[in-house]
Amino acid sequence: MKKYIQYLFFATLALGAGAGITSCVNDLNIDSIDPQSSAEFNQEEAFVKNYALLGLTGQKGLSGTPDLDGQDEGESGFYRTMFNCNELSTDECAWAWQDNTDIPAITYINWNSSSIRVQWLYVRLGFNVTLLNFFLDQTAGMTDAETLRQRAETRFLRALHYTYFLDFFGKAPFKDTFSNDLPVEKGGKELYDWIQTELQECETDMYEPRQAPFGRADKAANWLLRARLYLNAGVYTGTPDWNNAVSYSDKVINSGYLLSPNYDELFMADNDENAAAMQEIILPIRQDGMLTRNYGGSTYVICGTRIGGMPFMGTSNGWSCIFARSSLIQKFFPNLSDLPMPPSDAKALTDKSESEVDAADKEYGTRTIDVIAKAGDDRAMFYSGVGGGIRTLEPEAITDFKSGISIVKWQNYRSDGGPTHHSEYPDTDIPLFRLAEAYLTRAEANFRLDKADVATEDVNIVRRRAHATEFTTNVNEQNLIDEWAREFYLEGRRRSDLVRFGMYTTNKYVWPFKGGSTTGTAVASFYNKYPIPASDLNNNKNMTQNPGY
Repeated sequence: MKKYIQYLFFATLALGAGAGITSCVNDLNIDSIDPQSSAEFNQEEAFVKNYALLGLTGQKGLSGTPDLDGQDEGESGFYRTMFNCNELSTDECAWAWQDNTDIPAITYINWNSSSIRVQWLYVRLGFNVTLLNFFLDQTAGMTDAETLRQRAETRFLRALHYTYFLDFFGKAPFKDTFSNDLPVEKGGKELYDWIQTELQECETDMYEPRQAPFGRADKAANWLLRARLYLNAGVYTGTPDWNNAVSYSDKVINSGYLLSPNYDELFMADNDENAAAMQEIILPIRQDGMLTRNYGGSTYVICGTRIGGMPFMGTSNGWSCIFARSSLIQKFFPNLSDLPMPPSDAKALTDKSESEVDAADKEYGTRTIDVIAKAGDDRAMFYSGVGGGIRTLEPEAITDFKSGISIVKWQNYRSDGGPTHHSEYPDTDIPLFRLAEAYLTRAEANFRLDKADVATEDVNIVRRRAHATEFTTNVNEQNLIDEWAREFYLEGRRRSDLVRFGMYTTNKYVWPFKGGSTTGTAVASFYNKYPIPASDLNNNKNMTQNPGY
């Protein structure tokens, strides 16, 4: 990792002049900062860069001036690297093109310390922490109200990144200042305690709930991150903390945020303008089809889940990469044969008009609205029709994009029917934190505290919004892990949930292609954590490898 650290140091010395960036993230004027154009520190531009780190990959949009030297820029963004390592190895989805670098290892859970995709995640998290440290060092000692708030939000963002380090790797190359010193290893309870204290200290100077400009973190975001931390305390420290998970979920639920009445609108192109969606989204990653073009973020999850010929793609460029494993479909259709599928003699439509494809799908009952109606759950946002090819529900091998059902949860359409900014690059913000997480966190924590009746009500609140049948008997562990999937599939968290339930590596739960088997098999328990990249071990004597690697 030495060359990356060197680049980070020189790149962050001058986070100054750029493209007229203002302090209001809500204006989405976060399209470019050139870190080498000036030696002057510009606080407002640097602060916005702190948030831009979540949603952009470099200085000039799609490619050409990346944040990280020596990487494929499109693959290097925070959300894409995090998403891949938390989703592509799980029961929710798979990557179609198994000849791509490192993809079989991720699909089958058999990576090693040389995994390039694990390295991309590790380096991105480290890079972002470095820039956050830089901002905090440059503003140290400043006491005006706005700087105190910016520093609090930056400390929150740093704690968020260290939480991802803890979740993925069980440890972090830790630094809380900007310097040439090598990071030290901090992990387990030590890192957990540091994150908890950091969030507690920065909370005071953050916005009150629902008072921040959309796109900036408020106290509710702080509380939800703490609830997430406490929910996973048993994994991170060996000692559960269900009571604090309940307490901080309570704070979020009572903070003024409300569930959106329409689940699909949370993932549409105007989710930063639609008041119904905004009332649930606590912290989004801001995206815009003109100002924040990149190959990660919502471009990734929208283009990646479409193929040319599908109706209502919402993008002119279907990458045909990510599809649902049958185990995800089974969360909505326990009997897989109940999923609407075209008849055996149906013909693939790859070069027909959208209206022609939709007419055929209507005849077969395979439109997304048909799937949702059959599932009795608004969250079953899948497409099983003939547009772009005939899909296979239970493939013997992963051969292409049609080796599974298409996921259309993420959309580049507006709820009001208006135009989006670009035909290829979405406007859809990513709801990194949203209120539904607090309800399911509280439900799970109460279940672990032997309060299954209380847990059931929280689960039913979430199901009620989706017009799904409510549970009439108390939830059990299987109901809970399945509900996490139904509510949050393809939002970059599944691996973490499966680890917490003891299901990720064990034979307690298997899914297609887990462990390299068509029907799934257990894998070694050390895969619950990712390895520290060999490249970093070679350049930082302070870091040690995780057991098993």
